[in-house]
Amino acid sequence: MSGKKDDRDLGMGCPISRRDFLNGAAVTLGASLLGSGMVAHASDHNAMAAALNSEKGADATAEEYFLSKGITEKDPQYYPPGLESMIRGENPGSFEAMHLLRDHDFWNNAGNIVDAGESYDLVVVGAGISGLAAAYFFRQSVGPNVRILILENQDDFGGDAKRNEFHAPDGKLLLGYAGTQSIEAPGSYSSQAIGLLRDLGIEVSRFYQDFDRNLYSSMGLRAAVFFDRETFVVDRLLPGAGVQLNPDTEAVPVGRIDEMPIAPQAKRDLHQLLNDKVNYLPGLSGEQLRARLIKTSYADFLLKDAKVHSDIVKLFQQAPHDLYCLGIDAVSALSCHSMGYPGFKGIPLRERQGEKEEPYIFHFPDGNASIARLLVRSLVPGSAPGHTMEDIVTAKMDYGSLDRPDNRVRIRLNSTGVRARNIGGSQENPAAAKEVEVAYFRHGKLYRVRSSFCVMGCFNCVVPYLCPEMPDSQKEALTYAVKEPLVYTNVQVRNWTAFQKLGISSIYCPGGYFSNIDLDFPVSIGDYHFPSSPEDSCILHLLRTPCHPGLPCKEQYKAGYWDLYRTPFATFERNVRDLLGRVLAEGGFDAARDILAITVNRWPHGYAYEYNPLFEPLGRPESERPCVIGRRPFGRIMIANSDSDGRAYTNVAIDQAYRAIQETLAFGKA
Repeated sequence: MSGKKDDRDLGMGCPISRRDFLNGAAVTLGASLLGSGMVAHASDHNAMAAALNSEKGADATAEEYFLSKGITEKDPQYYPPGLESMIRGENPGSFEAMHLLRDHDFWNNAGNIVDAGESYDLVVVGAGISGLAAAYFFRQSVGPNVRILILENQDDFGGDAKRNEFHAPDGKLLLGYAGTQSIEAPGSYSSQAIGLLRDLGIEVSRFYQDFDRNLYSSMGLRAAVFFDRETFVVDRLLPGAGVQLNPDTEAVPVGRIDEMPIAPQAKRDLHQLLNDKVNYLPGLSGEQLRARLIKTSYADFLLKDAKVHSDIVKLFQQAPHDLYCLGIDAVSALSCHSMGYPGFKGIPLRERQGEKEEPYIFHFPDGNASIARLLVRSLVPGSAPGHTMEDIVTAKMDYGSLDRPDNRVRIRLNSTGVRARNIGGSQENPAAAKEVEVAYFRHGKLYRVRSSFCVMGCFNCVVPYLCPEMPDSQKEALTYAVKEPLVYTNVQVRNWTAFQKLGISSIYCPGGYFSNIDLDFPVSIGDYHFPSSPEDSCILHLLRTPCHPGLPCKEQYKAGYWDLYRTPFATFERNVRDLLGRVLAEGGFDAARDILAITVNRWPHGYAYEYNPLFEPLGRPESERPCVIGRRPFGRIMIANSDSDGRAYTNVAIDQAYRAIQETLAFGKA
């Protein structure tokens, strides 16, 4: 017997929220979303469904859910964070128009542009943290009476900084982070970035008391490694076999080696890598060593230099997924050395002095979604009650207030920017422009507005499609980067007693569909209290990065991008149930009984592309980095987003927003 459970055993037939809706009823609403012109060829419901789902390959949109209930964005019931057990993140319905634009098939069927009759001082494309921060800095610099419109293609604001809300059986609110998770190393933030946080009421020192760093260790819970039978012949969970080497990396397998289901030679090799001071690169030192390691993958270092058994590569392959969205075949040995991976004890490589390491504790219960919510509350008075960093966590946002005509700042969701043009200048001299015209696609119709300036807070790779008059060299630079795809899946379970019984708090799965399973960060703030008793319902966080080992990093990202768009909710659900059922079986966990909700936060365009030294030229001047070339002002159109500095961090998104607004102000003075 294979031991493989069927769908009934896993609970695939159990009713979780909105399953009936997701499996069919909603697709008949596709015509109302894309517009009659975009689905004119659809003659029946099946054809409309095919048109709606031609690329997303997943389940229904949140907007369809709300429309099926007769709820619009103006209604109090419109509340995207509360949607569970469906595809979230880069949600279905948010990208189809842009994909048509990319494929040069948008304008043929888009219909006529309607003049919205609106004029602004600033239009921002993208309501992520960078776009929201740009609006904040502009208002701060120019004055409270400026008129700003923020366009967002998704059904919620925040970009990657979103949250998932669940409710325990007793009604208690449970929060999970859907994307951007932490304020990492705030001591290194620029004065502008940390100043913005302080303006919003965030005092990072509060997390020293709000984040319970001792909760899991006080219960004897440790990092574990789960070996799956498909990769390692047998299913085996080894509590204590993983060690968290760095605050921003997951557990690496370094314990209980003799019990690992790997070849005897691999066990001997791993012992040597961990304990012996062997110089696997004799004859090299100093910068020679550094140059060799930065251009050698960790997989090649293990196989070709340390000459270990191939089981070692299988063991470590997925370890850097959370940080790089890549396996060790595409991460440099130097990077793995800096993170504490084994094999470098005998290599005479001097550590470079870095900044003082800060604990990885600066985390709201919903990740950096609280930063986005604080920004929105500041920009749109009345959009949320309260005035502190504590009360924003449990505040109920009023989405109906975001786009009221009398707002000085308006946030317009479900609105995809499709074109931005400098008006009054020329292609040769865009700086002579007098204003910007911005067109966007919303509910199947095209609209245009006018503005003094425009900031692109969206993915930099889409800007050339919105601004086709840009110089080719700038468009090429903007499309150089490929966003890093990943999936954050939040699973609400009835309780976490299985973790307590097994003595584990996190699991690294070197061959699993999901590479990591973690109990959520134990943060209690204001009226929000983390479910600290194992008998409480809680959220598990599962990570998947759809890597394609052996390809260059950008090709892996592209393949992973398509992988995610083509994967339906049911596939994610089955893998969640199968993996959790196998990992936690000895703790009494039953997937059919104990899983209450599953929300898949799919990010095909995830982290900003970071310049991977394995595949990028070394010594390139800062001014020649594609992201620097791409972010140059184009007339009255400025470019923000963390993409424009090639680093996937919240402070970078804020800093790039500040730079874009400074360029806007400088243009106004010229």
